[in-house]
Amino acid sequence: MGERVLEADCGSCAGLCCVAPAFAKSSDFAIDKPAGRPCPNLEQGSSRCTIHERLDERGFHGCVVFDCFGAGQRITQEIFGGRGRRDEPDMLAVLPVVRQLHELMWLLAEALKLDEARKLHARLQTALDETDRLAGQEAPELKRLELDTYRRKLNPLLQQASRLARGGTPRKDHGGANLIGRRMRGADLRGASLRGALLIGADLRDADLRRADFTGADLRGADLRGADLTGALFLTAAQLRAAVV
Repeated sequence: MGERVLEADCGSCAGLCCVAPAFAKSSDFAIDKPAGRPCPNLEQGSSRCTIHERLDERGFHGCVVFDCFGAGQRITQEIFGGRGRRDEPDMLAVLPVVRQLHELMWLLAEALKLDEARKLHARLQTALDETDRLAGQEAPELKRLELDTYRRKLNPLLQQASRLARGGTPRKDHGGANLIGRRMRGADLRGASLRGALLIGADLRDADLRRADFTGADLRGADLRGADLTGALFLTAAQLRAAVV
């Protein structure tokens, strides 16, 4: 795989994330919007969000913390060759598929940076190349892809890389734990597995989170002020935008 940008480039996309998902009026979205209908803040005739610089102020925090990992521009520019309309059903249908594949690619690329997992690098690279190939398929093939099965295939490899990277630290397993609102200020969570943990509103101020694994952790409103995130694993920019830092 060549060097692929695994973060959103909204200027090269047709605004798919402003059309495909449904919004439910909440603390994340100021309005209800059904799936497949353009957000009213999307400028007609372009992919420009008219309130992009004021999303939080206008009640669209859910947009601030969303990242397609580069799926939007790939669908727009490569799979549909820049010709598709943003309301085209096939374009909207493949967005969640390509986004999940690109998220897996990002995780694999991050794992390849781990010196401790060097013995896995060949397998990680093979998996990355395969995932990139799958993400570049035409819409009919993408819609038939069994994503859950494919993710289950790759998860053990990513978990093994994580274990190797965290091998020299105290390790606590909070994978999938419900830690909503939990008071963990100053906690020693070095090398902890927080994979898929619910940390919504958790108090993690001044916590030691060096080499902790954040794969899929929900950090909405989690207070990370003063926390040591040195060498944290699989922590995305979107997760940090969702937290208080």
